[in-house]
Amino acid sequence: MKSAPICIDGDFPGGNIVVDRIVGDEVFVHQDLRDTEGDWFYWCFRVRGARGRRLRFRFTASLAIGVRGPAVSLDAGETWGWLGHDTEPNAFSYEFADSADEVRFSFGMPYQAARWEAFIAARTGNPLLATGELCRTPKGRPVEMARFGCLARPPAHQVALACRHHCCEMMADYALEGVVDFVLADPSPAAAWLRDNVEFLAVPFIDKDGVEDGDQGKNRRPRDHGRDYAGDSLYAAPRALRRLLSEWSQGRLAATVDLHCPWIHGLHNEVVYLVGTDSPGVAAEQQRFSRLLEQVCRGPLPFRADDFLPFGAEWNTDANYAAGDTLSRWSAQTLGVRLATGIELPYANVAGATVDQKTARAFGPDLARALAAYLGKA
Repeated sequence: MKSAPICIDGDFPGGNIVVDRIVGDEVFVHQDLRDTEGDWFYWCFRVRGARGRRLRFRFTASLAIGVRGPAVSLDAGETWGWLGHDTEPNAFSYEFADSADEVRFSFGMPYQAARWEAFIAARTGNPLLATGELCRTPKGRPVEMARFGCLARPPAHQVALACRHHCCEMMADYALEGVVDFVLADPSPAAAWLRDNVEFLAVPFIDKDGVEDGDQGKNRRPRDHGRDYAGDSLYAAPRALRRLLSEWSQGRLAATVDLHCPWIHGLHNEVVYLVGTDSPGVAAEQQRFSRLLEQVCRGPLPFRADDFLPFGAEWNTDANYAAGDTLSRWSAQTLGVRLATGIELPYANVAGATVDQKTARAFGPDLARALAAYLGKA
């Protein structure tokens, strides 16, 4: 009896896949690089029409599966779990239940605009939260932003948070959710202090078109959003954020935190760490903040100040910024922000601890507690 045809596609927000061929129960695929210079590893696809079958998926172009295997979702991308390791490094098998209408697979655990919209909608009416639009993308999508914390009066400090300069780096947005909820509602003294003293500005999707289109984002030609802070910005969101921060800060912008995710695995890719800048003064503040973060860390993802990556080490050299400046560099040099930093949150593993939707979100309160400790002693 001939098997029914299966459908494999990425025709949904965040989808990304190229199907090379299907031979029996073997599916050959690769990630769509689109306008990426060189190589990268993001992909996300769905399978329909495979009830009761066991399929093997092989990636044909380059390394595309992380340290905990692919992520899998049985509810159209709402919740995700790691499938686990496979004996073959760039392949995985999956046995579809008889009831499985659709199963999604991804390199990570995608976070799309619909999730942010639902998150914000559930908190509408909170006087500590105000939402707005930073700008519109070239494709007409809104670039969301949120202000939260001390909104009723001029704050003592301001903090800017940004995610998805590289649109595939989705785990950062789960952490951002954790920061927001900690500031809005946590009963701890640290959260109360933040509510009374700090106004936060958050942009969850800098490369909004890339997030929704399922692009890699990293090393986008001619330069990516994360390197769009030198000269005139090429992209709408960095351009608008530079303008907004210049107008909004009024000398109170104490920190800019640019949340990223690193490479697939290996050294500096399976720990949370701050990316050191080339400014000795700012680097000293980064290291001070790292020590505070280690002290207040209570969540499931460990943090060690010793994992700080100083400028000049590993990939963090002048060559990495040849295409342009980061938000951190620009805000330190132009606005005089003393804690201007990138933070790398791994996709799947932090020193043996599992990164997933829940644990990435739990990193947010740790980050917020560290900001309270840092600013409270400033």
